[in-house]
Amino acid sequence: MADSTFSQSKADLLVQSVTDYAIYMLDPQGIVRSWNPGAERLKGYSADEIIGQHFSRFYTEEERAAGVPDRALDKALNEGRYEAEGWRMRKDGSRFWANVVVDPIRDENGEHVGFAKITRDLTERREAEQALRRSEERFRLLVQGVTDYAIYMLDPLGYVSSWNAGAQRFKGYTAEEIIGKHFSNFYQPEDRDAGVPERALKTAETEGRFEAEGWRMRKDGTRFWASVVIDPIRDDDGHLLGFTKITRDLTERKHAQDALELSREQVYQAQKMEAIGQLTGGVAHDFNNILAAISGSIEIALRRIDAGQDPRQFLQNAMHGAKRGATLTQRLLSFARKQELELAPVDLVASIRDTAGLLERTIGPNVSLETRFPMRLPRVLADRAQFELALMNLIVNARDAMPDGGSIVLAIDCPPTAPGDGRFVRLKVIDEGEGMDDETLSRAIEPFFTTKGIGKGTGLGLSMVQGMAEQCGGRFVISSEPGRGTTAEIWLQVAEEEQQEDEQQLAAPANDVTPRPAAPSLRVLAVDDDAIVLLNTVTMLEDLGHAVTERHSGAEALAALEGEEFDLLLSDYAMPGMNGGELVRRAREIQPSINAAIVSGYADLPEGTALDVPRLAKPFTEDDLAQLIARLTAQRAAA
Repeated sequence: MADSTFSQSKADLLVQSVTDYAIYMLDPQGIVRSWNPGAERLKGYSADEIIGQHFSRFYTEEERAAGVPDRALDKALNEGRYEAEGWRMRKDGSRFWANVVVDPIRDENGEHVGFAKITRDLTERREAEQALRRSEERFRLLVQGVTDYAIYMLDPLGYVSSWNAGAQRFKGYTAEEIIGKHFSNFYQPEDRDAGVPERALKTAETEGRFEAEGWRMRKDGTRFWASVVIDPIRDDDGHLLGFTKITRDLTERKHAQDALELSREQVYQAQKMEAIGQLTGGVAHDFNNILAAISGSIEIALRRIDAGQDPRQFLQNAMHGAKRGATLTQRLLSFARKQELELAPVDLVASIRDTAGLLERTIGPNVSLETRFPMRLPRVLADRAQFELALMNLIVNARDAMPDGGSIVLAIDCPPTAPGDGRFVRLKVIDEGEGMDDETLSRAIEPFFTTKGIGKGTGLGLSMVQGMAEQCGGRFVISSEPGRGTTAEIWLQVAEEEQQEDEQQLAAPANDVTPRPAAPSLRVLAVDDDAIVLLNTVTMLEDLGHAVTERHSGAEALAALEGEEFDLLLSDYAMPGMNGGELVRRAREIQPSINAAIVSGYADLPEGTALDVPRLAKPFTEDDLAQLIARLTAQRAAA
């Protein structure tokens, strides 16, 4: 009996020490018979205030009216336990959300003597759960209300597990039709065959996100351009639960971008055609000037011959003009292909003097040309032919800037430069013309920009001058003011001193004759589809003492090779049916020991052409042809 009393005392102490739970006793009718501190804290009543009162006062009026307290006791008595959650009332009238457990109490004889009631305040937990439910509901309503985006869930294998209104709007499937189906249904067949959907999920799983744009399929089979984002969903332990997939229909933007790109391409093509038209007209203008000089000189030479006078000066002028035409063609090809210049020490004064006659005839009678050269001048590193063409461009520009005539000054000096910049020679072309404003000056060197009007210049002159100067290691500077003329400066690096010593003048006088290499008479097969060019080539070869057979195509040449032995095949490259490269290869199959050379008007042979034969560039002189043959003959003898 003492142990029982001691145990009961410990139990009472335990109950009285609990403050987080209301633990109290009810008699069989529901009257409160005991009250612990936890009950006082949760419900607000002291023991004196509540013991002897019916426990139903803890219920709301609605529940008391509905008989909820009595049903709770009946259920506990009949079923052995009652548990529920609901609103309960405190002494001050406020409510709290309670978890309630009621157990019947019986004595040692099994007689019912009352109830044990345990109540816990779960208000904070309920509020958190309610807040979570409200948040989830708001999110659900938000997702369901979005119509511009397809927002849906996939399980780990890619099967659709949720579906919003936006997905239904632009994919065409209802939730009933698509939930449970694999999301690869939205991809094109070729994308499915290539494994694109599976790679998208794998990327999202391994990298934390997948994002892409591409064509997707609607239910009705039409396509739309989609922006797709896939994110993995994981639990607190990091296990993959599935994926969220957000898709946006960007078809209109895609069409707009495509239309803009097409418009840009059309503008680009129009600009390109305009540039080509301007270039074509300008080239025709420049070549017409050259052809006028050539034809005029030849016409005068013919009259001098008829009159028994010496025509050489005018024939030399015609040859000089032809060389200028060849140089212009090479420069245009160099501009297109970025061909490297052939740099060598150049005497600028000698070069200008050799072209003085052509320069004076180019500028006309109402423009004077004045030169200001120092007594001694170092040679510069340049490509002489390109320098002379650049000079011609600047002279023509200066002349065109003075439609009523005036004076052009050519001045050369050695300007001081900063330490480490090296030594330069500066050529200045100064005119008294109209000049340029700042806007025109800023665009003057742009390719295809010209102020001369349609068909009166290529628009490449100044850009060619700048390119030539920079490739030579120098620079091009232009300054101008409206009404005060223009000064164009070409700066060229001084050549190394050891390169200047004991060198001959680069430009021989026009009436000098270069010694022609001696060569034995050869049997030559000359091939060209242009009859005029072929006639000149054959004449030059015969004048050199060679026996020549002429043919106008590759097929004709092969027939000749089958029936006759030749020492040399000299073939044009660009011919219809069979080009010169193919002809050389087939000729060597017929006559393995034959020498061969290609004649071409290209600045370089087309890409992919690999020929181990020398090349003679059009136009060429008889001396050029003689030197080529001598070089081939020497190589044959050395072999």
